[in-house]
Amino acid sequence: MNTASPSWLSSARHCPSPNCDDRPAGALIDLLVIHNISLPPKQFGGPWIEDFFLNRLDPSQHPYFQEIHHLRVSAHFLIRRDGEILQFVPMHKRAWHAGESCFQGRSRCNDFSIGIELEGADDIPYTDTQYQRLAWLSRAVMEACPAICKERIAGHQDIAPNRKTDPGPAFDWPRYLSLLEPQ
Repeated sequence: MNTASPSWLSSARHCPSPNCDDRPAGALIDLLVIHNISLPPKQFGGPWIEDFFLNRLDPSQHPYFQEIHHLRVSAHFLIRRDGEILQFVPMHKRAWHAGESCFQGRSRCNDFSIGIELEGADDIPYTDTQYQRLAWLSRAVMEACPAICKERIAGHQDIAPNRKTDPGPAFDWPRYLSLLEPQ
């Protein structure tokens, strides 16, 4: 990570999550992982994702929440459907987003990655605003963590293929990657 860059982005709404810890000593942040999340599944809006990452999800609010409220997870960033960016974990810390995972022969991707969640579902198209904000945020992360390049951006499905399917077939990888090109 570029030590001249902030760990918290000033343009994001900060929502510090307890679900993070220190990265291993000397860990080089060189992977960006794209995820999706919607709570309840395939429903958008509301406080539920934020509540989930902050360990305050009320299991009485939806049957699905009874299954997941005990989990302790987070991501560095969330991009809502309207493009709002929330930051839960500073970039120099390890967010708990990837779980059991492997990228190019290296396991424990949380140790060396930044996780960005898109409010969405595998089979529901993402918004134009989300693509624009994701490209902007990706460039900001790549500036802060220069070891991340386009070849070191993966979906959760790529690093945990037997467990995860996100960001799913509705995510337009060529569109997103083209937005990373210099303008």
